[in-house]
Amino acid sequence: MRQSRFIWAVTTAALLFSLVLNVDFAIARETGPGPSPGPFRPATAWELTGRTIVVDPGHGGTDPGAVGSRGTLEKDVALAISKKLAYFFQQGGAKVVLTRDRDRDLGSPENPTKVEDLQKRVQIVHEAKADLLISVHLNHFSDRSEYGAQAFYQRGSAEGKKLAERIQPQLNAFLIDSGRRALAGDFYLCRNAKIPVVIVEVGFLSHPEEERKLREDVYQTKAAWAIYRGVIDYLRG
Repeated sequence: MRQSRFIWAVTTAALLFSLVLNVDFAIARETGPGPSPGPFRPATAWELTGRTIVVDPGHGGTDPGAVGSRGTLEKDVALAISKKLAYFFQQGGAKVVLTRDRDRDLGSPENPTKVEDLQKRVQIVHEAKADLLISVHLNHFSDRSEYGAQAFYQRGSAEGKKLAERIQPQLNAFLIDSGRRALAGDFYLCRNAKIPVVIVEVGFLSHPEEERKLREDVYQTKAAWAIYRGVIDYLRG
């Protein structure tokens, strides 16, 4: 009898803990998460405990990245989303390292180069002994009708592919659903980091409506939340 009660108590506690996490995620899905503490703060997720995640806001400093028709700079939006994403990971229980936390590139101040900037980002990943790397970017294309967020991974990386394929459905669910799928490519950062890496292009600055949304704080928060959810799904995998 005592053994049966003990098993019942453990099972009930586990179910309640699972319910709390699911309710927290459900509230965020229905209402839209916010970057400040409150009812939308992610509950601690055991999948993140003990993990180190590097969040990499693309470009910075003298390198603005893509530029939208309204003058929106990729480096600014990427940094804003990355800070929100870092917040979610921290609240979930992970150790988070940002490759940059302000508008700067990582090359030499005297004569910064793109190669040196990328090398420094890889160095940060290695020094942090990171488990995962998420690099946040924005897209731009000559055809202004192209839209939608997309996750990219290093060709030949099985874990990178799994991570990207968990993030992509969340991007489609929380942002403008373009029906895009995770795509392989060859990227310096992914190739040299030696851990699962995903480059997330959160939208097209060349698409007028999407550019407008990407400037909004709420939309940026949804982008961060979508990436966070995808990473949790991957770690549960």
